[in-house]
Amino acid sequence: MSKKPETAATDDYEPIAPGVYARAQARGQEVLRASLLDVAARLLAAEGPAALTMRRIATEAGCSTMVLYKHFGSKEAIATALYLEGFARLKRHLDAVPRDDDPAEHLAALGRAYRENALAEPNFYDVMHGQGIPGYTPDAQATAAANQSLAVLHEAAQRCIDTGTFRPDADPTEITEVLWAAAHGVISLERAGHIPAPTAPDRFRTLTAAAAAAFATTPAPIAPTT
Repeated sequence: MSKKPETAATDDYEPIAPGVYARAQARGQEVLRASLLDVAARLLAAEGPAALTMRRIATEAGCSTMVLYKHFGSKEAIATALYLEGFARLKRHLDAVPRDDDPAEHLAALGRAYRENALAEPNFYDVMHGQGIPGYTPDAQATAAANQSLAVLHEAAQRCIDTGTFRPDADPTEITEVLWAAAHGVISLERAGHIPAPTAPDRFRTLTAAAAAAFATTPAPIAPTT
């Protein structure tokens, strides 16, 4: 009787699910790309737009220029990449805000998260708002992608309308844009040093609350002047 071949001691081996390795590789590339953009953003803030050359970024990052061309394609594409990366980071920050049972408090929490992100990512914030790279104007595709970052604010504004916190005839797009403008104004003054850091959170809360009150179902009473 022939002896049955022994099987390898791998009966409990389970192959890696298809796509896991590819996803891990992609994740590594995403991290590398974000790190390169961090370098570019720091150079932009420290030395200005003239520093945004492939050679200068590569030197600062400790890689070859070919790595940059592989990830971005051209120097001009880096500006768009910085713009989109800034809004992508903002979206992740806003998406992480827990959904509060009180729609007004949820909207306020999103506002605070917006300010936190702006202060944590100042190099990207300038590019996002047209000041970081003179002459750079995002195209329609980039603008549309950036607007998706504010979708959570739009959704929160709509929820305030649906629950009666805001007027039923209020426009969620207008609410989003007004609150965004109010937040950006205070943050800009804070970053420029016009509003001291200790009082900045209170000023931010006061202005954004006042902007939101314009859409409230029941307007806040006006204090007497005498």
